[in-house]
Amino acid sequence: MFSSKDYPKMTLDELVSEEKKLKSQKILIAVLIGFLVGVAIWSATHIGGFILTVGLLIFALFVGSSYSKNLKSIRAEIIHRDTLR
Repeated sequence: MFSSKDYPKMTLDELVSEEKKLKSQKILIAVLIGFLVGVAIWSATHIGGFILTVGLLIFALFVGSSYSKNLKSIRAEIIHRDTLR
């Protein structure tokens, strides 16, 4: 999930399979982010832990942005390869 692979060195078939793998993880990522936000809201209202709340929200942001960056870089590389043909 958080791996940084060298996409320009991968073949087009490998890029397509990597994109499919990331797309299949989309629901899992959304559930994880929702769970983290829910626990952060619960923590803010019941425990009053500011550090825990902010930490969970920052981690949810990190998970979402890393997923988005990986998917965008794969799509950009696939589009780049398609335009070269």
